[in-house]
Amino acid sequence: MTRQYEVVYIFDSALEETAINERLARFHALLQQPGGEAPQVNHWGKRTLAYPIRKHETGYYVVAKFDADGTALPEFERAVKLDEGVLRFLVVVNEGAQPVPVTAGKSDEEDDE
Repeated sequence: MTRQYEVVYIFDSALEETAINERLARFHALLQQPGGEAPQVNHWGKRTLAYPIRKHETGYYVVAKFDADGTALPEFERAVKLDEGVLRFLVVVNEGAQPVPVTAGKSDEEDDE
């Protein structure tokens, strides 16, 4: 059963964009299914980190959305963890737009009291 996932990568900012794209292609090849769609990749670029990670003050952020079978994720995560150029990553299930909380307004009964 395929589900929609979203992954955020923080790469070492010293890497060139071509090297980052090669790594992304290798990672996403582990998730591709025959006849499946290519992941939607959004490069956020270099950003200052909130706190140092492995003595790095900046990182190159990339967000990708993809459909994959849950059985493909362990090998994908293993490959990402072993890559020295990836400082951090997070994979989450994308369940669509988040619901907006309903704010309760005053009812007529509360006004009478």
